[in-house]
This record gives sequence, structure tokens and C-alpha cells, in this order.
Amino acid sequence: MRGVVLGAFVALSALSAMSATPAMANADDAKWIGRCVADNQDQGQTQGVIAAYCACMNDQMSEDETQSITQWEKTHKKEADMCSKKAGWKG
Repeated sequence: MRGVVLGAFVALSALSAMSATPAMANADDAKWIGRCVADNQDQGQTQGVIAAYCACMNDQMSEDETQSITQWEKTHKKEADMCSKKAGWKG
């Protein structure tokens, strides 16, 4: 649980640092980003890279999306590739 909370904090920090026009993250965004960060802990990336990727993916999704980021990315390769590059995902 502590890792998820830390991941959500890192993700929210990444949201504010990702662009000149930062997205307005709410509690629901933090929940989904935190879940994405937890889902990707075993991918060999730094917390910052994972958080940036998850925040970017969250920004790509519509507000009424019901799938998790991890589910959504499987059918949205273009967005996943763009966010991976933007976040600095290695490998």
C-alpha cells in the first residue's frame, strides 16, 4: 500500500511537470495513475518514468473511460508508444 501511495504522489508530481499546460488531476485520476504505476513496477523502469508514462496515458483517455490504463493501453498502441517515448521508457 505504501508503494501505491508513493506511486500516486510521484505520478501527480509528474503530471505537474510534464507540460507547459499541466493537466488538472483529481482524486479519480490519482487512483487510476496509482494503479497503473503499481501494474508496471516489474517493468525495469524508474518510478519517475513509470509515473510520467501513466500520467500521459491518463491524459489521453476520456474522462468517462471505465477501463484501467493498463487495459486501455492494450487497444491504443499509438497513444502507448507516444507516452512511452515522452516518458523516456527504455527498452
